[in-house]
Amino acid sequence: MSSPPRSPGRHTSVVIGGSLAGMLTAAALAGAGSGDVLVVERDALPDGPLPRKGLPQAHHAHLLWSGGAAAVDSLLPGTVAALRRDGAHRISLPTNMVGFSPEGWFRRWEHASHYVLIASRDLLDWHVRRAVAGLANVTVADRTEVLGLTGSARQVTGVRLRGRDGAERVLDADLVVDASGRASRTPLWLAEFGVPAAAVRTVDPGLVYASRIFRAPKDLGNTFPVVVNVQAGDPRRPGPGRSATLVPIEGDRWLVTLSGTRGGEPGTDPEAFGAFAGALRHPIVSELIAGAEPLTDVVLTRTTVNRRHHYEKAALPAGFLVLGDAVAAYNPVYGHGMSVAAQSALALRAAVARYGLSDGRLAARAQRAVAGPVSAAWALSTGNDVFYPGATESGPTAAERAAAAYVRRLMRTSTGNGRVARAVTDVMTLERPATRLFTPPVLLAALLGPGRAQLTGPPLGPAELAAVAALRG
Repeated sequence: MSSPPRSPGRHTSVVIGGSLAGMLTAAALAGAGSGDVLVVERDALPDGPLPRKGLPQAHHAHLLWSGGAAAVDSLLPGTVAALRRDGAHRISLPTNMVGFSPEGWFRRWEHASHYVLIASRDLLDWHVRRAVAGLANVTVADRTEVLGLTGSARQVTGVRLRGRDGAERVLDADLVVDASGRASRTPLWLAEFGVPAAAVRTVDPGLVYASRIFRAPKDLGNTFPVVVNVQAGDPRRPGPGRSATLVPIEGDRWLVTLSGTRGGEPGTDPEAFGAFAGALRHPIVSELIAGAEPLTDVVLTRTTVNRRHHYEKAALPAGFLVLGDAVAAYNPVYGHGMSVAAQSALALRAAVARYGLSDGRLAARAQRAVAGPVSAAWALSTGNDVFYPGATESGPTAAERAAAAYVRRLMRTSTGNGRVARAVTDVMTLERPATRLFTPPVLLAALLGPGRAQLTGPPLGPAELAAVAALRG
């Protein structure tokens, strides 16, 4: 696709990156009435729910928490319903979550308060991409590379592009948004302008992910319309952290993702896949897939480092901001990346609608607004990871230790206290800010601890127990 000519008297915005974050950013700008929007993507974008080059994490389990799903539907109305029609699962929380945390089994409280939308990443991306393509003032230029920014340390005025024909040109823009993901070149581009680097926090527990898709057994597909998650144990104890997650996806399939930190990484050997799941703190995932038909090979990913750039505190040039994984990339086990991207795009739309593209401080205002959902997800994603050996250069900070201690207390309390479980789920699903966990009722409940004895096994219903018993043979 070719880029549109700049219309006299109309604003132009450029979005770098055509993945989910970039597409949602384009939808936000289009919805705010900001003129022409050009999405620039280096790779070819598939015309359908197919794998995309440059997105290795697409093979693994993806969750769109209710806070993120609501943001997507606000930006692109009807998208969630379209996904549901194509087989995406809407899993009620906590009623249909079987979760084993480091603090014990979570109860499946009777009243659903939240949900998570689950499908393959290819299907999610395709629906968002198709919806954005239908917006009149948005153009998508794939197989087009952004070579750099134009302007100065005070003001970004556009981008230098290399099109699919190999020709280079400059495109002027009122606003440039980097949504290019973990491979973002923003640090390099800012250095070329002489802009001081933003503070960066890296937490790398050496996590490796291995995923495989199975056909859901006919006698279990309807019995288990649930998410099954066995988390790693306490990272402060010796030994690596290992976990497994099973999620239903479209086409009557199960996507199973295993993970392990340094010294406990999963491999690509299909024969060892089930054994790895069976050696976890509870073997429920291995029991479920023992008789399931594998549909794919095992796919491995090592790009899982938690990394956050504090651009909201940096002196970025006017007319430029950063969203999505280019700001903060998280441990995928918590599934926050897509939801944060959606809420960040929503924050951008609100800022543009309020201040307009002509406001010289728009980008800085939007960058600070984006820090809200980013900070909440960062605290949840790194609270345990910082304690693994070698995860950080100097170990957890005092603030991280204090926050982790409180979160552990909350998690333990939520295993036997419905009010605290709901507050934790409010924040986990990004429906409420992290301040929800510091209200007087939650603080008091955390002080008193769980009101019920801990469960001794997974919270399965009669039909689910019978199904697992049959598998055990």
